[in-house]
Amino acid sequence: MRISQRTTAAVVALVAAAALAAGCTIGKDQTAAQVGAGSIKKIDALAGAQIRVSSKEFDEQLLLGQIALVALQAAGASPQDKTNITGSSNVRQALTSGAVDLYWEYTGTAWIGYLKQTRPIADAQAQYDAVKQADAANGVTWWARSPANDTYALAGNPAALARTGVKTISDYAALAKRDPAAASTCIGPEFKSRDDGFPGLEKTYGFTLPEPQVHVLNDAVVYPSIGKGDTCGFGSVASTDGRVAGQHLTVLEDDKHFFPTYNPAITIAAGLAQKYPQLEQVFTPIAAKLDTATLTNLNKKVSVDGQKPELVARDWLKSAGFIS
Repeated sequence: MRISQRTTAAVVALVAAAALAAGCTIGKDQTAAQVGAGSIKKIDALAGAQIRVSSKEFDEQLLLGQIALVALQAAGASPQDKTNITGSSNVRQALTSGAVDLYWEYTGTAWIGYLKQTRPIADAQAQYDAVKQADAANGVTWWARSPANDTYALAGNPAALARTGVKTISDYAALAKRDPAAASTCIGPEFKSRDDGFPGLEKTYGFTLPEPQVHVLNDAVVYPSIGKGDTCGFGSVASTDGRVAGQHLTVLEDDKHFFPTYNPAITIAAGLAQKYPQLEQVFTPIAAKLDTATLTNLNKKVSVDGQKPELVARDWLKSAGFIS
């Protein structure tokens, strides 16, 4: 769900290329690990197919990338790990330029960020259908969406919420007007600039938080910073991130329904989707099982418990019966 909208196409391409050359989350020994038969069956047409799987750089995306890699391996392909590209715009550019073949993207990110729409569609299925139809013109095919909703959100720590009485984003907006220091907020760099991030939030809820009270931090640092409360009592979070519970944070109610739905789904180069249409049936049942509770729990294993994304992915696919 992350995208930087202020990066030029040339810079995006260069960064994406550098990331593709440098970043992987899976080693050769793990790529070669045996995947036993489960509900995913071998597809003869995929034998030896070198499909390049990508992802963004944060834990949930690394996990989803590994799920795709293992699933492809189980289906008989020889997937290449091109995960861990920094920034949504960079991984999207990698897909549309042909540098990678597929990755999990979020419906809300595509609708607002790539397709330049200003109003999210409230119904999740209708949002997905609209994205799928519109993105076909860009050579991108969308396969079945996960019901998980990894939406942006604002959250607060227990002390800040008790002290201010904030429960909704409207409450937070009123606090920002009344007592900006009490509304001190930590946010990630993309959330700072995205239309579906802080600028749009301020516009929708009718407030402007003074710059000294806006602390832009690395996304991974935002969670413990909110939890400790030294720098800020509130901050931007991803709703399915395991660190929300790990830091005892409470997500504020988006009472004006500003944030769109962010269902993850496989996005794949249209040419490859046409070449291997059988692959859609590999990913459809996987997406169906990735509801919000399941994805949040898997994220917690990576972000809080410190387990490796590839091991969490493999264990979950085994427990769900996709592989053995």
